[in-house]
Amino acid sequence: MALVVQKYGGSSVGSAERIKRVAERIVATRKAGNDVVVAVSAMGDTTDELLDLARQVSPVPPAREMDMLLTSGERISMSLLAMAISSLGAEARSYTGSQAGVITTSVHGKARIIDVTPSRIQDALSEGAIAIVAGFQGVSQDSKEITTLGRGGTDTTAVALAAALKADVCEIYTDVDGVFTADPRIVPNAKRLETITYEEMLEMAASGAKVLMLRCVEYARRYGVPVHVRSSFSNKPGTIVSGSVEDLPVEQAMITGVAHDRSEAKVTVTAVPDLPGMAARIFRVVAEAELDIDMVVQNVSQAVSGRTDVTFTLPKDDGPRAVAALEKAREEIGFDQVLYDDHVGKVSLVGAGMRSHPGVTAQFCEALAAAGVNIEIISTSEIRISVICRDTQLDDAVRALHDAFELGGDEEAVVYAGSGR
Repeated sequence: MALVVQKYGGSSVGSAERIKRVAERIVATRKAGNDVVVAVSAMGDTTDELLDLARQVSPVPPAREMDMLLTSGERISMSLLAMAISSLGAEARSYTGSQAGVITTSVHGKARIIDVTPSRIQDALSEGAIAIVAGFQGVSQDSKEITTLGRGGTDTTAVALAAALKADVCEIYTDVDGVFTADPRIVPNAKRLETITYEEMLEMAASGAKVLMLRCVEYARRYGVPVHVRSSFSNKPGTIVSGSVEDLPVEQAMITGVAHDRSEAKVTVTAVPDLPGMAARIFRVVAEAELDIDMVVQNVSQAVSGRTDVTFTLPKDDGPRAVAALEKAREEIGFDQVLYDDHVGKVSLVGAGMRSHPGVTAQFCEALAAAGVNIEIISTSEIRISVICRDTQLDDAVRALHDAFELGGDEEAVVYAGSGR
């Protein structure tokens, strides 16, 4: 008998009808002889609607109250799902994140999971029940306050539960048939991948592929949890995320896929004194504002002035806070000004095979040039090339790279749901 953790996203439980369909799938898994734990997101666009409501009553809602409000979305879907399962004759019990033992840091809005102590979940399983856990939420170790894990937090909840319970597999159900070589909404002939390594999935997730969130993949890799990405709207086989690039055969495909991200902004700090420690002071200011940065580039110093420009990218949502923090430190650091640009997009090519294939960067840049896409920043890792370009050119860039590296399949990919909000 296997222990299976399943995660269902907002589009999978977006209506009463869909909740009933998900309940049937869960009960079928239970009847096949498996123990089942389910992490569930809020229904459809509930989280966005709650955010809209909060902004209508308060321009700057207190972070604690925001978490209290947002966690109600998952409580609705978990209890409805438990009801739907019990109407099919199986026993189900729903638990909030704190009841399930999800212990987090105390940062409201984007807490990190520290530990999972799932004793109540284990008790439910031992008594033959299906455990339904509200995703995206936990309880702070220090303040004992309710916290949320940020966008995509239910993926992380599911993998963390799977690791703590030593589950055989963590199934992530979404609105596409698995992990594709590109976003099927942009590239209709994108091909489903049967398997992908943790490292390649990490690079895809970090580069904007929304099918799995970055922290969820990091967690899965750390604890060796195999993740099975599938659609809740079909019975197709999906994609297995497991294993390391070190274990891949030499002759495996060179490129895994193309990812893109519209949620980044670019910050340029101009005329920074070109002295040891200046970049460190800039990034210390950003770090103390608790902001994550992505790509960094420093221009060559102008010999006459002895000054240089430092540019970095970060999530758009964090842009204004970064600019405000840097403006406060302007006199202390001695730079000229902070420029902010949120009309940029990031496109990335990911593949373990590029480690041993020269010429990938040249082909990458040639494909973008042929599509008329101008590169503003470029950065690489061992298995990824990423560039920043204008946001209006992002779709063209994705299609150009997908075609240039011949990643397409024969059949058209299907996106079953998702409102795109």
